Amino acid sequence: MSRYADYQRLAFDYPEKRILRVTFDRPEQYNALDAIGHSEITRVWREIDDDSEIDCVILTGRGKAFSAGGDFDMIEEIIDDFETRARMWKEARDLVYNIINCNKPTISAINGPAVGAGLVAALLCDISIAGRSARITDGHTRLGVAAGDHAAIIWPLLCGMAKAKYYLMTCDALDGAEAERIGLVSMCVDDSQLQDRALEVARKLAAGSASAIRWTKYALNNWLRMAGPTFDASTALEVLGFTGPDAREGLAALREKRPPKFKPGSAI
Repeated sequence: MSRYADYQRLAFDYPEKRILRVTFDRPEQYNALDAIGHSEITRVWREIDDDSEIDCVILTGRGKAFSAGGDFDMIEEIIDDFETRARMWKEARDLVYNIINCNKPTISAINGPAVGAGLVAALLCDISIAGRSARITDGHTRLGVAAGDHAAIIWPLLCGMAKAKYYLMTCDALDGAEAERIGLVSMCVDDSQLQDRALEVARKLAAGSASAIRWTKYALNNWLRMAGPTFDASTALEVLGFTGPDAREGLAALREKRPPKFKPGSAI
């Protein structure tokens, strides 16, 4: 556990031998990620990859939410400061590739809202289990920026291009049952069964052939690696959006809890 001792926004425990549980641990903010949390959820996958004492990982959130995405102060700093914007662009890329390249099988137990970088991790985990009250939303276009992060690399593979375009362009939310129905998550269970089901799956994976499971994961994730150029373009376009007026209006609307009032489209 000492290798994880310096984390501030993530909590760690071992529900069973050789199974690590990582928990977003900022429940008073619905596990929204500030700059510290965003950095930690990016780098923890390299730690996990190097940890010879674990065979499987469960990712979940403390309290009523999985993760409410980036907090407003962090978004405002991204809009206002080039250095922050450049750093977050690199972190956004690293987060996706670190999860894809982590050799341990990963399971997300999605409880409540899952947005932003939290949703990135939830859907890129090898097996995603949603509680019925989960609320999955990719809110990029509502904020006034392109759907970057993980969306372009995995949503079309999970639920097809038609559904991906609909949900990524409209920012409509999905509950756990609908997310399972369209193939966005592996399965949906009653909220009361979520943690037990995640542990049951983790137990099965931890007891299996480590080499067979890890190499199967590696081969399948080549589908995601092939989509790397598409993903890289999406993150670049997202960051470009943070330099424009729509992102400022989108953030103001979120702070004021009102619909955004974007200007009519130009010749872009």
